[in-house]
Formats: sequence, structure tokens, C-alpha cells
Amino acid sequence: MGRPDPMLPVPHVVTAARIEVPGIATLTLEAVGAALPRARPGQFNMLYAFGIGEAAISLAGEDAEGRPMHTIRAVGATTRALTALAPGATIGLRGPFGAAWPMEAAAGKHVLAVAGGLGLAPLRPAIAAAQAGGEGLTIVYGTRSPETILFPDDLEAWRRDARLFLTVDHAAPGWTGRVGVVTACLPAALSGLDPGNVVAFVCGPEVMMRFTAQALADAGVPPAQIWLSMERNMKCGIGHCGHCQYGPDFICRDGPVLRYDRVAALLHVKEI
Repeated sequence: MGRPDPMLPVPHVVTAARIEVPGIATLTLEAVGAALPRARPGQFNMLYAFGIGEAAISLAGEDAEGRPMHTIRAVGATTRALTALAPGATIGLRGPFGAAWPMEAAAGKHVLAVAGGLGLAPLRPAIAAAQAGGEGLTIVYGTRSPETILFPDDLEAWRRDARLFLTVDHAAPGWTGRVGVVTACLPAALSGLDPGNVVAFVCGPEVMMRFTAQALADAGVPPAQIWLSMERNMKCGIGHCGHCQYGPDFICRDGPVLRYDRVAALLHVKEI
């Protein structure tokens, strides 16, 4: 049997629904019938809330049985409906779509994963793959406040096998960790590393990625070894509708993971 029609949602049942922080939930899904192809780290699926609409959501990992997990922020009608679902609910799923994190480029190199806010979710599978491959690993994660830290259990587990730099924009009573933007962590994160042997995966708000990528390049990380996961309003998933055009690229087809030297000039163009 060939690949399913990419425009036809495949029914999936929610097997688990976990509130990460207020307004953000992780859904674990299981296909009703034949499963979709397995997504690679960095790819995304289109999640369809029946009768409401679709949203492009990156893979946030897999459970112990290999079922896909998606972490969703409630920002509109579709994502609000998805984050409100309980186990047993049915949604539609199309995919997987897009370019993945280039794990093959990380072989033999030190992986630097830099995440801002919800950008940690699309990096989770890449971090797991880097750990499984035995690559050296450094993680930099920044979020607004201690109350918005995602995946605290994962962070503690990663700390045992990787260097972890955790920072918040605004401290709260009792917080003893770092305060500041993620770029302030980069000198310490790169300390002791050969920048030419670093492969950086960056995901977060676009302004954060722009400054992070520039800081990494200035520190000697080759631009061809810096990868960004871009976000745009994706509708079809296959590059036909044009909603996610980014210069010469369509984020759903050519991205969302794109090499920094391919998009650097566009990152400085406002409202593209």
C-alpha cells in the first residue's frame, strides 16, 4: 500500500492528554486503522479538530509504544479545541510533512540545542536522537518565568547526560537559577567546545532565533551548521496553497527546519 492521500485526515484517538502549563497541552495519539508514516525529529503533522479547523503542530516525541505526541499552545479556535480534548476523543491527522532536523549532520559533532518557550517541544525528539546516538550534547532553554518551564522531568533527565543551561526572563520568589535571554547563556554553553565541531539546532520565537543564530556565527559556529525551525501559517502541508511562503521557500515543504545561511538575509526583513 502506498502513502495515504496527504490531503485526507486519518482518524486518531487521543490516548493521553496532559496539561503542561496553563494553555499548553500534550496529546498522545493512536491511529484508528493503518498508521501514518513515522515522523522524523523536526517534522510536523496537521491536526484537525473536526468541524473547527486544522493546525500545523510539530512532533514533540513518542511514548513508550511509539505513538506520536504533540504539544499545543491554545492561541486560536482550533488549538483551543485541541488542548481541551480528553482521552478517547477523535481528531484527524495528516502528515508527516516538512524537513527534519539533520541528525546525520550531527554524527561525530557536538549538538547544541537552543530553545525558547514552546520551541523546546520540536527539539525534544532531536535531543532524544542525539542522546541515543551518543553525541556530545548541550541544551540551552529559556522561557518567560519559572511557572512556564516545560517538561521539567525531561530537563532533570537531560541534566544527567548533557550540559543544561536554563534561564528565565523574569525571576520569581525562590528562583535561584539564571535570569536573562538565551543568548546570554551562549558563551558559557560554548565554553570548552570547538565551535567548528558544533551543530546547532535552534527553535523558538523568530527574534530569539535571529539573535541566537547571529551570536553562534559570531562565535565561530559555521552558518552551514546552524539550523532553525521556522514557523508560518501552514494550511495545506505540501506547498500548494502558498500561505507559508518565505522568500523562495515554502515552510511546509522546504522547512520547517532550514539552514541558517539559507534564511539569514530574510530574518532581518520585517513582516515577511
